[in-house]
Amino acid sequence: HHVGEQPRGVGGRRLEEVAHVHEAHDVVDRRVGDRVARERQLAHADDRVADAYVTRDGLRRVLMPASGVVGTLVHVEVERGETVLLEGSQGTLLDVDHGTYPYVTSSNPTSGGASVGSGIGPTRITTVLGILKAYTTRVGSGPFPTELEDGIGQKLGERGHEFGTVTGRKRRCGWFDAVLVRQTVRTSGIQGIALTKLDILDGFETIRICTGYRLDGRTVDHLPASQADQARIEPIYETIPGWSETTAGARSWADLPAQAIKYVRRIEELIQCPVALLSTSPERDDTILVTDPFAD
Repeated sequence: HHVGEQPRGVGGRRLEEVAHVHEAHDVVDRRVGDRVARERQLAHADDRVADAYVTRDGLRRVLMPASGVVGTLVHVEVERGETVLLEGSQGTLLDVDHGTYPYVTSSNPTSGGASVGSGIGPTRITTVLGILKAYTTRVGSGPFPTELEDGIGQKLGERGHEFGTVTGRKRRCGWFDAVLVRQTVRTSGIQGIALTKLDILDGFETIRICTGYRLDGRTVDHLPASQADQARIEPIYETIPGWSETTAGARSWADLPAQAIKYVRRIEELIQCPVALLSTSPERDDTILVTDPFAD
């Protein structure tokens, strides 16, 4: 796990796929069997094992009716004219082929992975919406050019509650990296951005945006593939004024400070992609819908 993979991550599931364990009840039995083997080594083993089998039976009742050929089920809904939302689970730069190898996951979180994972052809996907924060974060090891290992980074983490949802690991925080985002927009063919956590930047006197990298005296506009080069790059920053007013809870452009709007517009210019919606708090309704990504 030295490259950042989570012990409770997808590794076990990927091994099951390789082993061709396709039946839902086989997967459940295998997982519960592993648990039983562990529980027998502990105190009160009989009670623990009994609980494990109760869990197995419950999982079977839930999973079996929901098992099937996903591609066929999705295809039927698309043919009926229904809107199907496919959600990626991790960041593009964790992609096993196009990410910051070896600090990656075992699958393809790029938009192309949506076809592979769902079993529908890429021409069926009509819209790709990218979701990102108004600053940059990363969980685990790997290159992070704009990381802030100071009070500002700590402030972003505390304000944004930056802890992994599965493991609780503290996320690394830094200024917005327009280079990485622009690279991601290209790799995944992103057509619009959902920009979240703008309110976390409230109150900063100045805000910095990474617009390029400096490598051995020259300027580069992408993250190098070489790990050695990645370790040597230095971010090139553009500093813009912050805002003292609050953006929290804003639901229209009119509710935003002028400087916050300028920040969003500058991000659009740098990443070469429009912001489709803007989130200003954890509440679902505190969203500014610029364009409807699901409109026909």
